[in-house]
Amino acid sequence: MQKSEHDCIKLVPLFDHLPDEDVDKIEAIITHKHYAAGESLFLDGDDLNTLMIVANGQVKVSKIAANGREQLLYLLQTGDFDGEGALFQDKTHTSSAVALIPTAVCQISRKNFQKLLSQSPSISMNLINEFGQRISSLEKRTTEAATESVEARIGSYLVETGASLDKDTFKLPIKKKDLAIYLGTTPETVSRKLTDFESKGWISQGPQKQIKLLDKDALVLLD
Repeated sequence: MQKSEHDCIKLVPLFDHLPDEDVDKIEAIITHKHYAAGESLFLDGDDLNTLMIVANGQVKVSKIAANGREQLLYLLQTGDFDGEGALFQDKTHTSSAVALIPTAVCQISRKNFQKLLSQSPSISMNLINEFGQRISSLEKRTTEAATESVEARIGSYLVETGASLDKDTFKLPIKKKDLAIYLGTTPETVSRKLTDFESKGWISQGPQKQIKLLDKDALVLLD
């Protein structure tokens, strides 16, 4: 299911505490884009002048290392956002992004956003307050993410990927070595955990990285 404009705004922590009247004003400057699997969203060196919100899908953000190899930096999934710094200052992308599966994004340009701030002092004040709250809670969120088990991270990734594709059977859209980097573990551990999930009846594995989700509740309840 695609997210509405209002949903897009509420997906971004920077905006999710704003009053509805301010959210309505931000909604008015949103644009929508859809990308096919394998399509580039941006390239290293491109101007970074928009906040991008993933309404649905999965995006790989990577960089070419000095040795010529692609290095995974992070994945963006439904609800993730990228480029919020672009709303406040001129920047260029230092990485490239490609859609791993069909992906829909909502975007806000710096030009339109800054114009809105000049016209709506209440939004400016609310954003300043929200920045303060984000700074104070950053350490707590980082600690929670670091203490989550590998099993929980793998389980969440599988369920989120299936939800984005609206399928219970799908091909893993990313190499296991890159998935391991994203999850903070090793390819061997990913393979071992997937085999463990299969033995417990939570998933089944097929050739060519095929995954079938059999018990999504068990996967999301891992801790």
